[in-house]
Amino acid sequence: MTGKERMLIAMQNGQPDRVPCAPDISTMIPERLTGKPFWEIELHGNPPLWKAYIDAVPYFGIDAWFIYGGLSYIYADAQIQTTRSIVSQTEERIVVAFTHSTPAGDLHGETTYFAADSASPTGKIVKNLEADFAKLKFLYPEIAGYDAATFEAMRAEVGDLGAFGATVTYPGFQTWYTMVQGGLEDLTYAYYDNHDLIEEWREMEHRRAVRIMELTLDARPDFVFLGGSGSITLQSPKLFRELSLPSIKVMTRMAKEAGIPTMLHSCGKECALVEMCANETDLNCANPVEVPPMGDCDLAELKRTFGHRMAFMGNLHTTDVMLRGTVDAVERAAKRCIDDAAEGGGFILSTGDQCGRDTPDENIFKLVEVCKTYGRYR
Repeated sequence: MTGKERMLIAMQNGQPDRVPCAPDISTMIPERLTGKPFWEIELHGNPPLWKAYIDAVPYFGIDAWFIYGGLSYIYADAQIQTTRSIVSQTEERIVVAFTHSTPAGDLHGETTYFAADSASPTGKIVKNLEADFAKLKFLYPEIAGYDAATFEAMRAEVGDLGAFGATVTYPGFQTWYTMVQGGLEDLTYAYYDNHDLIEEWREMEHRRAVRIMELTLDARPDFVFLGGSGSITLQSPKLFRELSLPSIKVMTRMAKEAGIPTMLHSCGKECALVEMCANETDLNCANPVEVPPMGDCDLAELKRTFGHRMAFMGNLHTTDVMLRGTVDAVERAAKRCIDDAAEGGGFILSTGDQCGRDTPDENIFKLVEVCKTYGRYR
């Protein structure tokens, strides 16, 4: 069975030839393996991150979990221009300032790119939601269509190595905190002081997400990846239900009708999200169902309670086990995950939110070995 077949069967709660092995090495490990400064990949696209990931898949022998598939959108009436300039550069970092120029005024931001770490937004575009909202609206122009050239090039590169996915995000604090200078604190004040703007923002994000979902389904990836890192950690279950869940309901229903499975990623706390999605949406698979203290998930309990309804992908601790653990510790933890959730299928052995840069290669090789030997269904 190919990596693609294995992943898609498990993702849809079926039983493949063995437990798939798809650790989350989405960013830092592929970048490290290039031997280049991380800013070469993240700032200059040399190589693009998706290509670095594909190159890492056969090196480790894992089943590919490709989440970089994205369409190039054609806008009906875009009224925004973006300019960028390097503010400073040292051996350790490059600071890039950017400006979104809109008919209502400019939005200014800053990103710092590192030689050996992932980029970070060090200056966010929304300084005051009430004052900047008229400008913010121009970041959501109408999408008229798409160009799939890069999308198809990615699909060809993935081939049968694994499942080819396209990412769509949804509204909520987990998205907005990356745009608001005051982060969660300012967003919380805005929720209560300017709730009408929060609701309008949610509606703009929702319309855009549904449109992107529509076009993505038209392009027919193997699966749709709903990106919502920290959906319960960065906002309460109550806020998730109000701001995020309505969009997830619509998008998972659209995907089900199109015959394309969906996976939702929400690192951190996830139990409440899993329960809501299992009972109220058409979601196929939840990831990464992290263990405490990073998350709040008991894999065996989730499997017992919701395994009849959805598949799970996880949930090895990325620091205690994968980064700092011995090969023997990795083997023990991987076997425990398989014991907890593999019976009957519907399980992909993976990690919590992505593995750190310095995760030993030997620990990832061990996961593959365990899946090939211990991960056989009996």
